[in-house]
Order: sequence, then C-alpha cells, then structure tokens
Amino acid sequence: MIPTKEEFYNALVCRHGADYQKKFDEACVAICGLGGLGSNIAICLARAGVGNLILIDYDVVDVSNLHRQQYKASQVGMSKTEALLSNLKEINPYINIETKQIKMTEENAMELVEEADIVCEAFDDPVCKAILVNEVLEKAPDKYVLSSSGMAGFGSANLISTKKISKRFFLSGDSVSDVNDGIGLVSSRVMVCGAHEAHMVLRILIGEKDA
Repeated sequence: MIPTKEEFYNALVCRHGADYQKKFDEACVAICGLGGLGSNIAICLARAGVGNLILIDYDVVDVSNLHRQQYKASQVGMSKTEALLSNLKEINPYINIETKQIKMTEENAMELVEEADIVCEAFDDPVCKAILVNEVLEKAPDKYVLSSSGMAGFGSANLISTKKISKRFFLSGDSVSDVNDGIGLVSSRVMVCGAHEAHMVLRILIGEKDA
C-alpha cells in the first residue's frame, strides 16, 4: 500500500525535523546529466524529500549503463529523463519533477536551470561541465553549483571528499582518478561521489555552507 502524502511527509519530518524538512520540500534542484553521478544524486534527493527536481539529459539508457546508473534492464532504450522520472516516482510519489530531454549548450544553459536554487553538474563531457559551472557562477549570483572530479577505479572510497572552491561552488571527488586514463567507473565509487553531492545539497538547504 502506498502511503498518503501526509504519511510520507510526516515520516520525513520524524527523520529530519519539521524546519529542515520544510526547506527540503520547498527547494528546487537541477540535476544536469543523468548518468552514474546524476541518477544517484537524484535518488538521494528524492529519498530525502527534496520537493522539486529538474532532470536534464538528452541520452537514452544503454545496457552499458546498468552497472552504475540507477536504471533497470527493462528500461534499456528509454530516454534517461523518462526512465529516471519513473524510478523516482516509485520512491517518492509526491515529488514534483520536470524533465528536459535536451543537450545543454552555452546558449540554453541558464534557461534550463532558471528555476533551480541549486545546480548539480553531473555531465561526462568536460566541455559541458565547464560551460554549466562557468555560466552559473557568472550569471546567477543567487545559485549554488556543485560539480565533481575524480571517481573512477578501485581506489579507496575514503579518498572522495567535498571541497568548497568558492562561496557558491563545491567540488566532490578525489580530483585524481580519471576514466580517460583507462580506469573504469565502478558503481560503488560513483555512488559515493553522488552521495557527496547530494549531501552537500542538503547541507546548503539547511544553511550549512561549509564542506
């Protein structure tokens, strides 16, 4: 039996406290890129009761994604936006989700994240990463942006951390490991990095601005 909206919300209040949960419920977070990092960030935020998510990606689910991304074998071939929307609604049926199946560019970046309080950069493409971070920091003084660098391989997950780069910019990862060096992305390490970004989102929302 699916809990009512009131039951669902009250369970979160019991876990987080009424004041914090109200902040989570009213927040809007954009997740840009729905691969291993972004799909895990979205799962964490949906479970925490963040009320509004914007999911941005142009790709479809591939069998090669299943080892580290929050999709099911039955969803291969679906757009990542619609597949993740479906999965998140199973977890939190009362969350508000807007999907945008589009490739982010310098021209459309700010329009895509306009409604968000916090922007999570979770792209694989370093060019897209740089575009989004630079655009938000330069043009949206009221927004925070979270990004990542280094989560590949079998190195210790304890090396992954979150650092405050500037007043509104946080970076998660080990800043060393790189998939381009031939080191594969492993689900457990990717999930740790995604959890770091998601947890920093929650800390920002409750007013904790240090990593």
